[in-house]
Amino acid sequence: MKSSKSANLHLPVILGKNFPVMKISIVTTMYRSAPYLKEFYERARANVTAITEDYEFVFVNDGSPDDSLEVAVDIHRSDPRVKVVDFSRNFGHHKAMMTGLAQSSGDLVFLIDCDLEEEPELLAAFQERMRETNADVVYGVQESRKGGVWERITGRIFYTIFNALSSDPLPLNVLTVRLMTRRYVDSLLQFREREILIAGLWAITGFDQIAVPIKKGFKGSTTYTFRKKAAHLVNSITSFSNRPLVYIFYLGFFIMCISAVMAGYLVIRRFFFSIGVAGWASVMVSVWFLGGLTIFCLGVIGIYLSKIFVETKQRPYTLIRHIYDSESGDR
Repeated sequence: MKSSKSANLHLPVILGKNFPVMKISIVTTMYRSAPYLKEFYERARANVTAITEDYEFVFVNDGSPDDSLEVAVDIHRSDPRVKVVDFSRNFGHHKAMMTGLAQSSGDLVFLIDCDLEEEPELLAAFQERMRETNADVVYGVQESRKGGVWERITGRIFYTIFNALSSDPLPLNVLTVRLMTRRYVDSLLQFREREILIAGLWAITGFDQIAVPIKKGFKGSTTYTFRKKAAHLVNSITSFSNRPLVYIFYLGFFIMCISAVMAGYLVIRRFFFSIGVAGWASVMVSVWFLGGLTIFCLGVIGIYLSKIFVETKQRPYTLIRHIYDSESGDR
């Protein structure tokens, strides 16, 4: 995640000693987040006001089935610097984050989950690290992956498979929490695909990015079931890599070569050594194997075709029902 050194030209202005022109946006998404919102807001506000008085919060309600929206609107009514974006339904975490970034206006944007597994106090540490390095992004990675053995194994499998099949590998155990400059966010928002893997977009946007190892908390449960993780892996690979299609070509070529060699071998046995070919079991096994392989390859191609189908429709990837914003009036 490196870029040319020209990416640092304007940072000393934004990150001056007294931060004279800096506005910070704190962006977070909500899904079953009601129990954490007030504490998150209070801790984040205490942290940001120690840096600057010019700040805003952007809460994105991703169709949460609990009373997250009501809690966020109450916070908005008590603090005019809080904006609440309410979706018409649930669109997914990654799309919600992208929409929240699009609604932000700060010179620096602090993206973080509001469930308190990532501490809001990281803002100050990330801002200091950004000031020292002139990086455009300071982001968190887990020192050790949270959860039990199964969580760690599936996480390792995801990163191993994805990075093996992608030309733009992801940092191991990358987290949501990150502090970004405005120009990086504006560049990130130029990606308009409907099938979003936001960690991949973070990587391919470029610029100078600095990883900071942190310890992530664990609230004891997760909405990511094994089925969702498997679907996420398939979506991630097919959204960011064409290598499976290339591998299908080489696999077909390899099978064709093996088949040609075996066919030649059988012909030589029959006509030169008068040795017949007996046994239907091997034939049936071969038929079932090649049939399954064919269906698998067609399935992979079908996934890519479905993504082309979705992208060509040019549908908006989120729909906003209402924005609670004191500056411009609720709309």
